[in-house]
Formats: sequence, structure tokens, C-alpha cells
Amino acid sequence: MKVACVVDEENMLSPLEYGNSIFLIDDETKKIEEYENPGFGRTHGGREVAMAGILSLKPDMFVVTENSLCPGSYNMSLGKVKYVVTEEKPISDVIKNLKELEGKAVEELEPVLYREH
Repeated sequence: MKVACVVDEENMLSPLEYGNSIFLIDDETKKIEEYENPGFGRTHGGREVAMAGILSLKPDMFVVTENSLCPGSYNMSLGKVKYVVTEEKPISDVIKNLKELEGKAVEELEPVLYREH
């Protein structure tokens, strides 16, 4: 399985438009590929641009923290990926606990995880 997440320069999970990198983690090979986040720093539409970039990588799952998504980016990804909800922020913790997190993957999210604030 391939798991995508958005990470900032300190290797912490980040909302879509605030992370400068998209990581694609292959849980079988443990290979991590890093891509530039096309939505990074965009004040308008950054989350949707970032989600388009993520979806182009064809991940099976996307790691989500509260405030990661907005309604537009959620609707773009709905049905295309499973969501792995976590409160863990350092990417090293996510990688270390990937199998456990994958077991908690869901098809849909509670609205509190993608509503506008």
C-alpha cells in the first residue's frame, strides 16, 4: 500500500497548503518518495491544488490530522483514497506506527475533520 501525507520543513504532518513536501510511503518496501507540494503557500485554493498533486501520485491512503482538509479537497479525494486519521505529528511516528494506523483507515471522514474554520 502507498500512503501519502503532507509534511512541513520540520518533518511534521501539516495541513495541505502549509507543508512544503508530499511524502509517499510504500509500506511494503519502506521506501519514501518526496515530492514538492504544488499547493504550498497558496492563499487561495492551496488545499485543492495540493490534493490534485497528491491524487496524481495514486496513493491508497492519505494521513489526515484535524484541519488537514477543507470541503473542496475532501470532496476531490472522496472515493479515491482511504483516510488514516491520526493525532501524531512527527512523520517518524507515523512511519513507525504505519501498520497500526492503516488498520484504522476509513472510507469517509467526520465533517469536523474537513470543515472550514
